[in-house]
Amino acid sequence: MPEIPPVSRTVSLANAVEAVFADKGPLACAVPDFEPRPGQRDMAGAVADVFERGGVLVAEAGTGTGKTLAYLVPAILSGHRVLISTGTKNLQEQVWTKDLPLLQQALGVPITATCMKGRGNYLCLHRYENFRDSRDAAQEPVRQWIPLLNTLAARSETGDRAELEQLPEDLPFWSGIAASSENCIGTECPRYNECFVTRMRQRAAESDLIIVNHHLLCADASVRQSAYGEVIPGCAYAVIDEAHQLEEVATQYFGIAVSSYRLDDLVRDGERCLALEVLLDDPADLREAVDRVRERSRMFFSALMLSSMARESSAASGNRVRIDPQRLSEVAEEGAMLIGALDNLEATIHLMRAPRAETGQSPLLEDLLGLSRRTVEVRDQLKFLLRANDPDYVYFLEVRGRGVVLRAAPIDVSAIIREVLLNRMQATVLTSATLTVDGSFEYVKKRLGVDGAQRPQLMRLPSEFDYTSQTILYLPRRMPDPRSPGFPEAVAREVLDILRRTRGRAFVLFTSYAALRTVRALVEPVLTFPLFVQGTAPRSTLLDRFRSTPHAVLLATSSFWQGVDVMGEALSCVIVDKLPFASPADPITAARMEFVELQGGNPFSDYQVPLAILTLQQGLGRLIRHRQDRGVLAVLDPRLNTKPYGRRFLDSLPPAPVTRNLDDIGRFFGAA
Repeated sequence: MPEIPPVSRTVSLANAVEAVFADKGPLACAVPDFEPRPGQRDMAGAVADVFERGGVLVAEAGTGTGKTLAYLVPAILSGHRVLISTGTKNLQEQVWTKDLPLLQQALGVPITATCMKGRGNYLCLHRYENFRDSRDAAQEPVRQWIPLLNTLAARSETGDRAELEQLPEDLPFWSGIAASSENCIGTECPRYNECFVTRMRQRAAESDLIIVNHHLLCADASVRQSAYGEVIPGCAYAVIDEAHQLEEVATQYFGIAVSSYRLDDLVRDGERCLALEVLLDDPADLREAVDRVRERSRMFFSALMLSSMARESSAASGNRVRIDPQRLSEVAEEGAMLIGALDNLEATIHLMRAPRAETGQSPLLEDLLGLSRRTVEVRDQLKFLLRANDPDYVYFLEVRGRGVVLRAAPIDVSAIIREVLLNRMQATVLTSATLTVDGSFEYVKKRLGVDGAQRPQLMRLPSEFDYTSQTILYLPRRMPDPRSPGFPEAVAREVLDILRRTRGRAFVLFTSYAALRTVRALVEPVLTFPLFVQGTAPRSTLLDRFRSTPHAVLLATSSFWQGVDVMGEALSCVIVDKLPFASPADPITAARMEFVELQGGNPFSDYQVPLAILTLQQGLGRLIRHRQDRGVLAVLDPRLNTKPYGRRFLDSLPPAPVTRNLDDIGRFFGAA
């Protein structure tokens, strides 16, 4: 196998990387069916250059470029510790279980790497021991899971709940035993040295590559000022893959939220401390304080729901309702009582800690200390939310299942991303298959804080696939306006006509659950192909069933528009019902449109259209994942032809032949 010249004063990183991707280089020799790709070589060289010179590289690498290897090879050969962040756990697992072992073999160099997920994926030994000994653990159906969790605690190297395939995704008590930052008591924990998160961080600190996802990246950055929250070791070099998702994830983690779930967890942990009342001098005050928080929390969130959700005249805004100081003034009394109850709980815990310091009961004392810290944090955040007067945030109420969340989300996260990520790194690579709109990076540069970053470089690499022969784009001749009552029925007719010609094998992607439900009711009774519907099973289960079932059809919404790979004939058609515009009734969307207007821009053309174009590109990108894939793209929204902005969408789609004749679909697949 050809040797890779080591990076040195005479051999640059770019030269070493070039040797790896050479026609007869290590990858060509070690990887079966390896195909030299000009775009991949160009991107790998640009990544090597930014790692050597510093700055920011923004690289749009069309589907099939091979961007993962294009950034992993320079990262491995650079000699630096490099942080790799992916948009999904699926890609994170692919890098960890597939790409790194392949490169280990091909490059013949030692690779030390650690895969890190969010803290909530890992078992907390201390909290689990307390839970296992509690009355709750002895009750059904909780008791049936204890043997499995005992195995995880005693034998696992990582403590990752994913090791237990039998464990349900929605296990009700998992949040109470997970190693979340909110519950962590840090170095004072009696199981700190054995802690799965501690050990994971130690492994990461000794690794060359640290593989995370955007959720952990942003969660970690948002708690860097906290004593115990940070888990990712310091890195000066980073690759952000699927960078188009970064703004949405950053919005979630750099906001502030107080939920009924969070208060319930606080109360539950207070009750767990009370379960050890034999260790407390006088538990009566603590019991009263915990009970008061429970009562005031229920009163506050009930009043909040009544004043906000019940007054909405329609469900257009979904499960989010924007709020302002005037609306919050209606629940000022309940909010003040909850803040008072939290003050009382914190004071009660503070008074209890000192007398017991001489007894040596440190685990309980540290649990109480952690409970006190969390109480203060919730109280201070609730005060901020109830003021609702910071112009940099949009405030809204969100209903999640049976819980209620009061949130403040940053309207513009570009400065945050630039401050906590780009400016902290010596070199950063932002990459995705979809980063340009109208052939320009301007939209994503503004949204991700690249404007103002040091030495930004831009690179656009076309897809390696031949869309002119591998795909066709179907646009119906006539469709009603998407806002008309007859649109869902017309969608159902088109879907059935298309599926008959593709023989199933399709994703049908909707912009809303309401549209999915309506179309499902119309097509399911007459569809002759196996039908899978989002929400009827976990996402991973649905994908596995779709891949293994001939001629299957999947109806899905937003979570299937990106991060999903189905290669081969199993997926031969992607149908999109509407252009995926973000609803202006959504509080965050509305606030960002107002922000664009205040800056002198056009909210629709400067924000909504570019965002919808990137989303549509991602949805249609599910179809062609390999050079041998062939398929039909179908967009049923007539606005592509009837509105002036339709041309912007059409110009952004892959260069596939366009047809308005359904029979052309059958002919494309070789069936009359």
